[in-house]
Amino acid sequence: MASPPDKQNTDKQAPDKLTSEKHAPLQPATRWLYLVGAAVIVAALCATIVYLGPLPPRVVVMSTGSPGGAYDELGKRYKTILARSHVELRLIESAGAVENVKRLNDPQSGVSVAFMQNGLTTEKDSPDILSLGTVEYEPTWLFYQGAAPGIHFEGLRGRKVSIGPEGSGSRAMALELLSRNGVGPHDAELLPLTLTETGEQLVSGKIAAAIMVAAWDAPIVRRLIAEPKVELASIPRANAFVALDPYLDKLELPSGVGSMIGDRPPHHVTLVAPKTSLVVRGDLHPAIQYLLLDAASEVHSGAGVFHKSGQFPAAEQFDVPLSPDARQFYKAGRPFLQRYLPFWLAVLAGKLFILLIPVVGVAYPVVRFLPIVYEWSMKRRVYRLYGELKVIELELESMNGQIPDSLLNRLDRLEERANHLRLPTGFAHLDYTLREHINLVKKELHVPEE
Repeated sequence: MASPPDKQNTDKQAPDKLTSEKHAPLQPATRWLYLVGAAVIVAALCATIVYLGPLPPRVVVMSTGSPGGAYDELGKRYKTILARSHVELRLIESAGAVENVKRLNDPQSGVSVAFMQNGLTTEKDSPDILSLGTVEYEPTWLFYQGAAPGIHFEGLRGRKVSIGPEGSGSRAMALELLSRNGVGPHDAELLPLTLTETGEQLVSGKIAAAIMVAAWDAPIVRRLIAEPKVELASIPRANAFVALDPYLDKLELPSGVGSMIGDRPPHHVTLVAPKTSLVVRGDLHPAIQYLLLDAASEVHSGAGVFHKSGQFPAAEQFDVPLSPDARQFYKAGRPFLQRYLPFWLAVLAGKLFILLIPVVGVAYPVVRFLPIVYEWSMKRRVYRLYGELKVIELELESMNGQIPDSLLNRLDRLEERANHLRLPTGFAHLDYTLREHINLVKKELHVPEE
């Protein structure tokens, strides 16, 4: 008996009338197969869209610092840079780094970006904050009038000292320095003055000293260094502070760097300095993080009094982890599309590109292999009957001429099933060939055709 036919070798076609009567254009199982394929493609697209998330916000809120301070000035520069990409950076003044951390930890504050002095929090206390890297040094300055502070800050006892308002990084650092030298609120009058108030009262002699954490470029620092009535003291035992607090660095301010003509400061000054980190909430859109990192590179990459060109921004983490997007930025730079396209066009193009993943990775294989699966399922329906026909034929051959009626009845039922087999038009030839082979077996057994 002939083996099951191959489509390429069997070209017999049934008349149109028989085809339309005997063969359905599309079986229910086939429809389910295509529906499942379509569902898989739609599910993959939906999952990709959900994974991509929303578009970046057009307005981002940054908590800066007190008016006229370094954070305030930096915020204005960032605002200008982000405006080029049509992203509004809305600036909110704050008392300083401590308040900035508090706002970032509060999802109801609306703040997504801030500058933070290192050493103020921990990953456990601020689980929702990520760092985009360090951007500059923030030295601790000790300005005074009259008697020098002394190695144990004994010169500050009983005097008025500005340490910054509540919520400022200056206050946190000042209290740390004073407490380690045994100077507390009962030993000196510690005043919560702003930077502007500090400068005015120190120059006028209303206060004796001021401890502040601020960048070299802060207007108040440059003003006080140039002021002849005010002196700048070295931080006593700076090496010990750096050893006890790893987030601190020891810096040297050369004499005359404030004014060579005025010889300000008149001698080298030893400072301790935490670094400033640019920090964000962990849910800030990655595209905005890249935009902020781009701005940080533009603002902080130049040389300064305490650092060389290219030292900042740096992939350093102290209090909170480094953002994965920041880590990628420091490793490979901006995303490819953002290097050559405007920001918003790059974002949209990137999303469209990622949407191609389910099309290429899911839709193409489904479309490519679905017809193969469909063809196999149709052929299987015919080949299953061929298997039964082969079993009947082998049993008949083993009878040595004695053909029981039960076996002939099975052959008749098989022929009836073949006559009522419903296949799409493209597979009709398989059914007709099967029926011919059934008749061939009947002829070999001398069974009259019905």
